[in-house]
Amino acid sequence: MMRKMLAILLLLPLLAAAEARPLADDPAVEARLKTLSQELRCLVCQNQTLADSNAPLAEDLRREIRELIAKGMTDKEITDYLVERYGDFVRYRPPLKSQTLLLWVGPTLLLLAGIGGLWWALRKRNALLPDENDNGEGEEA
Repeated sequence: MMRKMLAILLLLPLLAAAEARPLADDPAVEARLKTLSQELRCLVCQNQTLADSNAPLAEDLRREIRELIAKGMTDKEITDYLVERYGDFVRYRPPLKSQTLLLWVGPTLLLLAGIGGLWWALRKRNALLPDENDNGEGEEA
């Protein structure tokens, strides 16, 4: 008798489970959210869009975007609102301007610095190696 009651208690959550319903009942809102969240960056993740992130802050931002869509704001107005609130970092592809120039040029500068450092180190190493033609004896005439 005790086993049956325990089994029933363990199965109750399974009986109450249902298919998860979408957060927005309107497919058009979800489509706009998907498009916007692919263009916006998760503020706490390493190089992930809002669409790709499962972080709690990303969920909050998606919920906020749904609310802004429900208020009738356009995609541009929503993006402008988020940029005003969080800065250009919230854009997955920030615009090229003086404040974001390092974001665009920085990786290339780092690559060139790495290549230059490698070239310098190899040149220095080659200067320290003995010449293969030099066998340690004086030259014969």
